[in-house]
Amino acid sequence: MERDERPPSGGGGGGGSAGFLEPPAALPPPPRNGFCQDELPELDPVSVPDDRAEQRTCLICGDRATGLHYGIISCEGCKGFFKRSICNKRVYRCSRDKNCVMSRKQRNRCQYCRLLKCLQMGMNRKAIREDGMPGGRNKSIGPVQISEEEIERIMSGQEFEEEANHWSNHGDSDHSSPGNRASESNQPSPGSTLSSSRSVELNGFMAFREQYMGMSMPPHYQYIPHLFSYSTHSPLLPPQARSLDPQSYSLIHQLVSAEDLEPLGTPMLIEDGYAVTQAELFALLCRLADELLFRQIAWIKKLPFFCELSIKDYTCLLSSTWQELILLSSLTVYSKQIFGELADVTAKYSPSDEELHRFSDEGMEVIERLIYLYHKFHQLKVSNEEYACMKAINFLNQDIRGLTSASQLEQLNKRYWYICQDFTEYKYTHQPNRFPDLMMCLPEIRYIAGKMVNVPLEQLPLLFKVVLHSCKTSVGKE
Repeated sequence: MERDERPPSGGGGGGGSAGFLEPPAALPPPPRNGFCQDELPELDPVSVPDDRAEQRTCLICGDRATGLHYGIISCEGCKGFFKRSICNKRVYRCSRDKNCVMSRKQRNRCQYCRLLKCLQMGMNRKAIREDGMPGGRNKSIGPVQISEEEIERIMSGQEFEEEANHWSNHGDSDHSSPGNRASESNQPSPGSTLSSSRSVELNGFMAFREQYMGMSMPPHYQYIPHLFSYSTHSPLLPPQARSLDPQSYSLIHQLVSAEDLEPLGTPMLIEDGYAVTQAELFALLCRLADELLFRQIAWIKKLPFFCELSIKDYTCLLSSTWQELILLSSLTVYSKQIFGELADVTAKYSPSDEELHRFSDEGMEVIERLIYLYHKFHQLKVSNEEYACMKAINFLNQDIRGLTSASQLEQLNKRYWYICQDFTEYKYTHQPNRFPDLMMCLPEIRYIAGKMVNVPLEQLPLLFKVVLHSCKTSVGKE
């Protein structure tokens, strides 16, 4: 059931060590729109001069078809998606009931159902060139009909595993691509504690990747070894020394200047021997949320593109992403305080047996994912520049309802996407997977923020206690 609380109001002031006795204000839930990480920007397909092509529609998503691809009439987007899915041996998951609607607007929401429809409509995977290069093979072969059993083997990855075993038994080398290695090493599941159906959230980054495949790049970016342009069997190129584009440097500097990187002002000190109650800890969490929210409001007014969008759009964007922005900042630039001072406060809170027994499964999933994400950020040691770019990319979500300039937001999103990639590849030359690692965290943040709406408010103190204690203890052992 959705809640009807308003966002927190008021400043981040407060008393000293025993200043947790104010009546707790309700923590506002995250907005329900804009959280689906697979709901990502869509690029228009490459236009085709042939007038007859404009009369055709893609058999997968209904978009304008550009010709016969792998045996069936389809658009450029579905052609490229099918090729990458087969070449990179992708195994997707559907979080619904495996019958998601396929349309131009919705085709990126569920990659499982998109690939399933490609196979069901007769796309021929054997028409894809084995070397992964452009141009198919066996072009005379039209649509193919395969059994439900064979489709299931492809969708589950069983056929890919058998192929890998075949090559392994014949002494072949590793055929995984850099993209495969990046995705396999960055699964947002901390072990077997998360069910396999939850891995659908990983597809958010893949949807990001799809929208930029094959698009024309500004002249500056053409000399960058593009993250997604490596062929399936090519090894990573050795790092090349290069300079950072002056425009990228200028825009990143402006983004960082817009941030308030000063320590949080909400008091998080506590006297020795003082036992914190549930209401006191909840009130403290609300005051922290207040301060973090007001920092986001001040941040918007300092953005380098502030004058390019309307106040209505900024209000719509903030109302839909504020909790994601708070979560991102808490895990990065303010993590020392959150996982230090706040962890010391939560350590003084002892939940009752009733609170422990009534803790929900939704809360357990949020705990697991938050702990994983904290360790991911701790491992990456995200710089202020990367944080500022990630925050802007997450904020500029043109798929939120009610926006008046979605196309302009899309262009801004692309701009900071490339700027972040440019900076990361320049600054961390010997970490070729760093940029996808960072982008992989954004759909996970959106997913966690969306899940927190289902956690009862009275369970938040226990949730924070468990997360902060687990993260602080594990880091202390390193």
